Amino acid sequence: MSTGNYVLRAERLTKKVSSPEGELTILDDVTFDVARGSTAAIVGPSGAGKSTLLALLAGLDEPTSGKVWLNGAELTALDEDGRAGVRSREVGFVFQAFHLLPSLTAIENVMLPLELSGAPNAAARAREALTRVGLEQRLRHYPKQLSGGEKQRVAIARAFVAGPSLLFADEPTGNLDNKTGARILNLLFELNAAAGTTLVLVTHDLDAARRCNRLLELEGGRLV
Repeated sequence: MSTGNYVLRAERLTKKVSSPEGELTILDDVTFDVARGSTAAIVGPSGAGKSTLLALLAGLDEPTSGKVWLNGAELTALDEDGRAGVRSREVGFVFQAFHLLPSLTAIENVMLPLELSGAPNAAARAREALTRVGLEQRLRHYPKQLSGGEKQRVAIARAFVAGPSLLFADEPTGNLDNKTGARILNLLFELNAAAGTTLVLVTHDLDAARRCNRLLELEGGRLV
């Protein structure tokens, strides 16, 4: 199948899990695509299936049925190693909880994806990425020495450093105060536009969602 000008395509995605009450449907027949270089927000109440959808789109989990294409690769046809390979080449992540390694400095955290993929000039590229997010004075600081906003800037630098075609941001301002959160969102949108990356944002924040080209609203596991 040609994915054409779409960097991400989901086709009839369904996810069911067993529970003591019987089978639960977390996602039900979800189909959409996201154009290359665009921004899309996934919104909906808690329990609507937003995080499950993100995990399926990134190949971190497998659907019960349906297909996902990421930059031309059919994730749902690959094994775990194959999906991990596509992720390392194509995807950057920004999470609510930052997910920085506490034993590594800011620059070491940003260098990590480059070193794991064997990319050249990891230190220089990490330094440049941290400079772009305004942390050139914090290269040698450990996460515990950074504020919440600074930690999220490190996470954003790490997400962009390898030049991904797609960036997933899961509630990136969820652990930040409103003012810091607004600055982080501005930074995310600015860097995304400058890099020509495609951004998929999971958020409770409708103001943030409205900044995106597309709004995908989930309710009870279905797109509304």
